[in-house]
Amino acid sequence: MRTAFQLRAGHRLGRGLLLVIGLLCAVTLLPGLPARADNPIVQTIYTADPAPLVYNGRVYLYTGHDEDNSTYFTMKDWRVWSSADMVNWTDHGSPMSLSTFSWAASDAWAGQTVYRNGKFYWYVPVKDRASGQMAIGVGVSTSPTGPFTDAIGHALVRNGEIDPTVFIDDNGQAYLYWGNPNLWYVRLNTDMISYSGSPTQIPLTTSGFGTRTGNTSRPTLYEEGPWVYKRGGTYYNVFAAKCCSEFIGYSTASSPTGPWTYRGTVMPTQGASFTNHPGVIDFNGNSYFFYHNGALPGGGGYTRSVAVERFTYNSDGSIPTINMTTTGAPQVGTLNPYTRQEAETIAWESGVETEPASEGGMNVGWIENGDYIKVKGVAFGSGATSFSARVASANSGGKIELRLDGVNGSLVGTCTVNGTGGWQTWTTVSCPVSGATGTHDLYLRFTGGSGTLFNVNYWQFAGGTSSGGNLLANGDMEGGTTGWGASGGTLSSSTTTPHGGARSLSITGRTASWNGTTQDVTSKLTNGKSYTTSVWVRAQSGTPSAKATLAVTAGGTTSYIQLTPATAVTSSGWTQLSGTATVSWSGTLTGASFYVETAAGTDGFSVDDASFA
Repeated sequence: MRTAFQLRAGHRLGRGLLLVIGLLCAVTLLPGLPARADNPIVQTIYTADPAPLVYNGRVYLYTGHDEDNSTYFTMKDWRVWSSADMVNWTDHGSPMSLSTFSWAASDAWAGQTVYRNGKFYWYVPVKDRASGQMAIGVGVSTSPTGPFTDAIGHALVRNGEIDPTVFIDDNGQAYLYWGNPNLWYVRLNTDMISYSGSPTQIPLTTSGFGTRTGNTSRPTLYEEGPWVYKRGGTYYNVFAAKCCSEFIGYSTASSPTGPWTYRGTVMPTQGASFTNHPGVIDFNGNSYFFYHNGALPGGGGYTRSVAVERFTYNSDGSIPTINMTTTGAPQVGTLNPYTRQEAETIAWESGVETEPASEGGMNVGWIENGDYIKVKGVAFGSGATSFSARVASANSGGKIELRLDGVNGSLVGTCTVNGTGGWQTWTTVSCPVSGATGTHDLYLRFTGGSGTLFNVNYWQFAGGTSSGGNLLANGDMEGGTTGWGASGGTLSSSTTTPHGGARSLSITGRTASWNGTTQDVTSKLTNGKSYTTSVWVRAQSGTPSAKATLAVTAGGTTSYIQLTPATAVTSSGWTQLSGTATVSWSGTLTGASFYVETAAGTDGFSVDDASFA
């Protein structure tokens, strides 16, 4: 917990640099004009080596973290972000660091996360303390946002080379590729933490990986950072080429082990970083290319920033040339302001940082006069009437101005934040809203005196209708058990350590894993629609794995739709379950129940701040 501004100031990008960010994006200062600069997608810290993963209707982005003022690849932890719309990214903090691996000495460099067997495996290169060589370790978690633990207690493979990528083929065979200056692979076993056979070196031929000139020891363009995937019947190997400065090239093959054929340039040498690192995914019918550059103030080869572009494959399956932009990818859909939104869900910001919150998750902090957060494409619908935010301040507080389409745009509401007695002493403030209709970019502009003003954990609008409001009655649990029932066990309202507000729900006396809090939503569902779920859970004992589920009865058959991944929860704090899932059925819908359960066991748990929209 923070105790002095002097400690906080050294933690983040310098305020002078953040001021420059604001000046670079000066178009956002003009009322009525949309912001144009949404790349890089993270501005609170320097990020590098993007590794996107599509899971349960969201894109989870795993990155490295360049320390401020680095003059080398000084990297001590990894970070996770996620988005449902490709523009508003939620900061999930650092679920894995060098300290996760007791055998690692330094260099938390480029890795990748894949999902299999109900678990998430994060393959990363670190320096092995005993040998001094770079080695590949594996973190594992039951949640895409961690925390991750060391899966095997030692390196999976060690030969002094870096940059692992993992690909699971259609037949279930998984491959681990890595390498600089060479390129290697092994066939992973189904446990994902062991392999069969020995590491195999892929021949780096000029026909397979292009011709490099001026370096007889490196005759091909391949440098590092492979990203292997399959599209149709073609295997793609996208990689960083020809240091330095690097560009992104790619090769294809009809087999995951080659032989490979060089196909050309994906992204030319551009930007302020002399390295680059690719990540390619398909999401919601579109294709996306992730990379890094040095576009933030103070940025360069050792202080990089992750960005993303949308692209379309050519008709023959080849990848077009993709250039770095400041506009980034377009938004997919809109953001619903009538469900709880984390303050650390950000399209663009100036001046703020994030940190772990005592209530769970992350909060936005280091807020000073004139700082702001932009949230893109907010669908107010017929019009919001009020706004509430969860805030804390060890000083005298300040104000949150709610503005549309620019930091000096239309003012639709102002909330006053008073001192709460501590940076993690939380309270909820509310204020009336007028004039927020339709879809706009929302700016939370912070004003007040000197120094740090306050922290913000989450926010929510009320009073209007969007394209999807919270289908759950009494989702904040402030109305006691109203609207809620139990599918087994005893349900009660509790004022002991709620997540937000004054109350949460408690379920005790469970005799089966499916016993939990439940609510009927039969009359509220639309067939074929995607719904986003967020619910906070806290164990009363043990470490059960909790999840949100929808039981749908139609045509005489009941099916179960998992709304969030099963995630381990503890009694020491609140854990957010979140996910997006499409709900569809055949025949006449006769019943639909939203409920929170555990994957196994009968430990009691508490639930708070649930939304299903």
